[in-house]
Amino acid sequence: MAKDKFSKQMSWDDLQALGNPEASDINIDEPKEEKTVAGKTYDDKVRVYIEKKGRSGKTVTLVKGLSLAAPQLDALCKELKAKCGGGGKREGRDIMIQGDQRKKVIEAMIKKGYRDVKNAGA
Repeated sequence: MAKDKFSKQMSWDDLQALGNPEASDINIDEPKEEKTVAGKTYDDKVRVYIEKKGRSGKTVTLVKGLSLAAPQLDALCKELKAKCGGGGKREGRDIMIQGDQRKKVIEAMIKKGYRDVKNAGA
């Protein structure tokens, strides 16, 4: 009979120790230390509003007031598009998301660590 590479020979004492919590090196009474990463906060004055003018009547959500570099703006734009489930693009220092997505964008920006995020348009 060929020896299975997954089988392991155990003694009776080893098998009984598996079910014995006193023989375990894990203490379930101690609370686990949670690893918390200090979230980065941004002091930018971010304004979120909608715009229709000059877009053939289509509504877009604009995010202005970001002071990030181009690669970070692209990453944030990609994240916001995924969160809102729509298209969009970065135009200069602004981010444009298709549709009226103000609530979702504001929630996402607050979760990202932006302190001063306001709805600037109606």
